[in-house]
Amino acid sequence: MTARSIRPPADPALSDPERLLALSYAPSDRHDALATLWRLDERLGAIVAAANEPAIGAMRLIWWRDALIALDEPGALVPAEPLLDDIATRLLPAGLPGRSIAELEEGWAALLEAETPGEAEILAHGEERGGPLFAMSAALLGAMPEDVGRAGEGWALADLGHRLRDPEARAFARIEAMKRLTDVAIGRWPAPLRPLGLLTVLARGDAALPADRQRRQGSPKRLFRALAYRLMGR
Repeated sequence: MTARSIRPPADPALSDPERLLALSYAPSDRHDALATLWRLDERLGAIVAAANEPAIGAMRLIWWRDALIALDEPGALVPAEPLLDDIATRLLPAGLPGRSIAELEEGWAALLEAETPGEAEILAHGEERGGPLFAMSAALLGAMPEDVGRAGEGWALADLGHRLRDPEARAFARIEAMKRLTDVAIGRWPAPLRPLGLLTVLARGDAALPADRQRRQGSPKRLFRALAYRLMGR
């Protein structure tokens, strides 16, 4: 996996405009914790996107994995990294241990196993990034429907389907995303999970696009769909 294989986010901080919109749906007392978790996901994605040398990218991911796991140790000294400090002060007290947060590393590391990710790497990314990310987000938001992990897998695959540069890989990721997203019952999710519901709704649209078309984040049509979901919950 190299920087030529995947499009990076605009910034390693939380810069995705639609994730920022989804954050506005979160209860105010959960906003900062959820933002911190999503910022970590974007940071790991930026590492992979910039990895011209897969081994160097893997080493940087391992640093994050080990640093996150070390947060569980009593009296652990947090390295001088602002995001890691935010994780220690916002996520651990909210009930997310470092070892669980560190699972996100595996989902991103899967994309470094080949120059162009194949089917196995793409599926591993969805399962090991999206599933845990949505499950931890749901835990922060105080509800855990049984299909939230499947929604997360589908969201991650749809997102990857618009980052990958190889057309066949993009098409495969989108097809697999739709398989997971079609039957997710976000209409029955409790209101605190609206941030994840919005991402699921938008991911369905992303997965449905042909491989030669890219999503247009922030387009009027997508913003209207987001507003409709906010009003109706589906």
